[in-house]
Amino acid sequence: MADKKIENFVTRSGITVQEKYGPESPGEYPFTRGVQKTMYRGRLWTMRQYAGFASAEESNKRYHYLLSQGTTGLSVAFDLPTQLGYDPDHPRSMGEVGKVGVSISTLDEMRTLFQGIKLSDVSTSMTINATASTLLGFYVAIAKEQGCATQDLRGTVQNDILKEYIARGNYIYPPRGALRLTTDMFAWCAKNTPKWNPISISGYHIREAGSNAVQELAFTFADGIAYVESALKAGLAVDDFAGQLSFFFNVHSDFFEEIAKFRAARRIWAKLMKERFHAKDPRSMMVRFHSQTAGSTLTAQQPDNNVVRVAIQALSSVLGGTQSLHTNGLDEALSLPTERAARIALRTQQVIAYETNVTQTVDPLAGSYFVEALTDEIEKQVWSYLEEIEKRGGTVASIESGYIQNEILNSAYQDQVALDHGTLKVVGVNCFQEKDSQKVEHFGVSEAVGQAACERIRAFRARRNQTESAAALLRLTDCAKGGGNLMDAVVHAVSSECTLGEIADAMRSVFGEYQEYSGF
Repeated sequence: MADKKIENFVTRSGITVQEKYGPESPGEYPFTRGVQKTMYRGRLWTMRQYAGFASAEESNKRYHYLLSQGTTGLSVAFDLPTQLGYDPDHPRSMGEVGKVGVSISTLDEMRTLFQGIKLSDVSTSMTINATASTLLGFYVAIAKEQGCATQDLRGTVQNDILKEYIARGNYIYPPRGALRLTTDMFAWCAKNTPKWNPISISGYHIREAGSNAVQELAFTFADGIAYVESALKAGLAVDDFAGQLSFFFNVHSDFFEEIAKFRAARRIWAKLMKERFHAKDPRSMMVRFHSQTAGSTLTAQQPDNNVVRVAIQALSSVLGGTQSLHTNGLDEALSLPTERAARIALRTQQVIAYETNVTQTVDPLAGSYFVEALTDEIEKQVWSYLEEIEKRGGTVASIESGYIQNEILNSAYQDQVALDHGTLKVVGVNCFQEKDSQKVEHFGVSEAVGQAACERIRAFRARRNQTESAAALLRLTDCAKGGGNLMDAVVHAVSSECTLGEIADAMRSVFGEYQEYSGF
């Protein structure tokens, strides 16, 4: 079938805008100009707003609100106990339930989280890593209850455990056991949920930890190489899973560098997949990425300035060719975003999409001497880092030795020195300061949320079939010790009403727990 013809846009002054300018074609290897031929002329990026707090019921209300305001995809934030594989009544969960995301430990809570939302109609991103398999298991079970075919589910679980060791710290198992769980998910999703991305290889948290733009790309792609190698060793064919890999990048305020970073990212990954891993399917070579404006650039001082920062960062992400975007709330340096802040953040994306007309031609900054030179230089420096990591024995070895972490720490230190000396200027922080602080509405989570969650999970355990859940946990433990696909065993445990903490503990008993690199 022939491609649908898209009419050329005409500016308000009557000037016709072409689909693209310059000789290099978007949608073709090495995808510098974009992964789709028509980019936003054919379809806008998915507008997500990252949300989740307190209970499943409270978060469900926020999702319905965001959908009513024009959000085109859901993005779920989970609390720390959920991310670390602890049920709400575990001693380590005390004081953290529902604080930085929603608490989800049972199939019942997942039902409540998506109540009234047809999963066949939305794309859902879940920021979850060490326990990604369990949350995906919950999600698939709910979809089946709704009558949605798993083959039609669209979305992503972050599931990038390597960056947790590098930058974020929310890991459970040591790298080699965690990699097995990740690659088993690749195989399971290729068979059962072909439209679902089983991983979002994440540079976002690497950047938040203090890396620069080059390091963000280099260490993200080093992680990506490790995942591909692990999958190949497990017997998967590259073109059977690589098309489902996705990425997650940060967007800072160095406007042109960020645009060039995204253009370089597409080129580097395409070359890696084609030349190193011999992928044949063009989809296997594409960097499809979600982006989020930089939380670390938000300031508690003069928080209204954050609206401007987010708008600039979001525009650079769009000009860089993102497939999905979250814009931060102006109050997130102080608290969880209020409904008002989330609405302003979403409207920022909508203004860019519908008022600026930057979407009317593909890669509008292509051919800029500055942007092209930046793109080339970023690519060159990323390759240098990747070569160094290879010399050091690869990604896992470079994590275990602390090389990658130390590079990030040094970058963060240099930024702090520049901020302290005033050579790096942040409006409202070290220049153009004000005596009186702006008043911002704070949004918090009550301690009663944790108490209610403990009561719910105890009642859940009491009414289930204990024999079935115990047998499912034993099966999962045996699978972790021997062969078999771990995701299959996790899905069975979910259907047998095992809790998230129980599933994590079953694998802890086999893989153990990772001890953080200390620098000594």
